[in-house]
Amino acid sequence: MTSLPEDSTRLIREDNRDTAVQRLQEAYAEGHISHEELDERLHQVLTAKTHSELASALVSLPEENAGTTSTIAVAGGRIQRRGVWRVPRILKVESAFGRVHLDLSRAVIEHPVVDIELQLGTGRAKITVPRDAIVDAEDLRTGWKDLLYKTRPRSRPGGPRIRISGTMGFGRLKIRHARR
Repeated sequence: MTSLPEDSTRLIREDNRDTAVQRLQEAYAEGHISHEELDERLHQVLTAKTHSELASALVSLPEENAGTTSTIAVAGGRIQRRGVWRVPRILKVESAFGRVHLDLSRAVIEHPVVDIELQLGTGRAKITVPRDAIVDAEDLRTGWKDLLYKTRPRSRPGGPRIRISGTMGFGRLKIRHARR
């Protein structure tokens, strides 16, 4: 929540509100804000309609680590993330033999840009991105099969930018936008 989209008057989604509530609760638990301040800021978050109103409730909180990197690695088997899960700023996915399925359609995406670095041997990979996401896969190197991705003809501004890089050996990557 520290980096806001360029259009801060855009209406917020419930997952943005939930993330802000969680940040306030963490700040209270760590002793950064008092109980009274927590109540006041929670009221601001729960009644906020735009990103700028949401940001004003989070002002002066300690910065989150924007460079957060998470790595998911398996030698063989399946890597799967779906449903509601928090997407880190940088996600590294490593699999020698197996399938990968990342569904970001209902995930909490707090950063305007998310980097997904793939290091895959064999097996296929599928990434489902939010409807309004902008996908950049220019830095992905494929060995055996090409990338399957159709850009959306019309995407709403303000969605996250998903940058996909890395290398794929003998598998195929399929990227699609969520229907809803």
